[in-house]
Amino acid sequence: MVAGRDGPDEEILVMARYGELFLKSEPVKHHFIGMLLRNIRKALGASGISCRYETPRGRILISGDDPERIAGIVSRIFGIVDVSICHRTSKELSELSRSALALASYSLFAGMSFAVRAKRQHKTGLTSQELGTEIGSFIYDHIQGLNVDLDDPDYEIFIEMRDFGGLVYDRRIPGPGGLPWGTQGRVLVLLSSGIDSPVASYLAMKRGCEITHLYLDAGRWAGRDVTAAAIDNHRKLSLWCAGNPLPMVIAVSEPLFDRMIQLKIPPRYRCVICKRFMQKVAGRLLAHEGALAVVTGENLGQVASQTLANLGVISDAATAPVLRPLITYDKEETIILARRIGTFDATPGDLACRAVPKMPATAAVLDEVRTYEQEMGIEDLVEYALAHTRFVTALDGRIMEEAGLVHGE
Repeated sequence: MVAGRDGPDEEILVMARYGELFLKSEPVKHHFIGMLLRNIRKALGASGISCRYETPRGRILISGDDPERIAGIVSRIFGIVDVSICHRTSKELSELSRSALALASYSLFAGMSFAVRAKRQHKTGLTSQELGTEIGSFIYDHIQGLNVDLDDPDYEIFIEMRDFGGLVYDRRIPGPGGLPWGTQGRVLVLLSSGIDSPVASYLAMKRGCEITHLYLDAGRWAGRDVTAAAIDNHRKLSLWCAGNPLPMVIAVSEPLFDRMIQLKIPPRYRCVICKRFMQKVAGRLLAHEGALAVVTGENLGQVASQTLANLGVISDAATAPVLRPLITYDKEETIILARRIGTFDATPGDLACRAVPKMPATAAVLDEVRTYEQEMGIEDLVEYALAHTRFVTALDGRIMEEAGLVHGE
């Protein structure tokens, strides 16, 4: 407890709001809130923070020794719309007013405009508008030279009058929104060293999916920094599921390109055959990872392999639903989101693919592709990839371990 400037002792706590969970039926909502609390506890526990929790309707209240740090961690948890550091008071108007004045006094000075945004839980007593007016008048009378502006104020202060007391705050830290991690099952994400697939992985997380990453290592057919960059994308994404180990499977694809060159497969089909190979490897790993779908960073028309015709040919190789969160995104939209989530690297190094043909097919013929795959012995190459895999586990922004993976265990 800390002393308010002119009032009795107040508790400083963190309030987290969730959004679309309200739309669920009561049993589902109860389950999702439980999962959300589990994720908050894991994230805070991973940082060594011990807290107390309350769950009044529509809110999660978190009490601990470092509210600023707690707020920073909770604001990165999927399912959370925004987070505020609050002063908790009684429901008495006088105490709410004093607390609001004490908080406003740190930021509100003569010549500034302000607004009070008030809400109340019950329909008796002062209305929300009357509550805001009363507290606004109290602040106006005690800080000289202010202007009231309800449309575009320099400063806003928020008041909530609820069953358990009052909450006073003046910041709303945006959260990622979405659904709590783990509520939608596990997916296998085809992760690369590039910009798109990490964003697709983030968006799948945001919709409640647990993640296993699959990276295909092309060996000498890839630039010298490709594998390191893919693992670093994996590491960065683990920051968005704090407290939860994030697995990554690395399988080899170098023999695929060797075989295409050896057998003189038409270069225009290399990209489509590569993408189909990824789907085949992913399909074989689904059961091992307990995954229900494959996620890719593909975007309609962005490159030759992502024309609508070629996406159909690639999807033919899939054995599970293929989710493409970025299918309608412009590249700039993807880059903006990559910067926001921390996966964008302006100087990524040598990420070249040395197998890309000069003129890739934009409308591959499925029967021809299948014929070339049969000639290559594509299933044997899939088996080889699965027999030469390794695990990389990331946790809270760190690579924890690398280990061999025995196929089928």
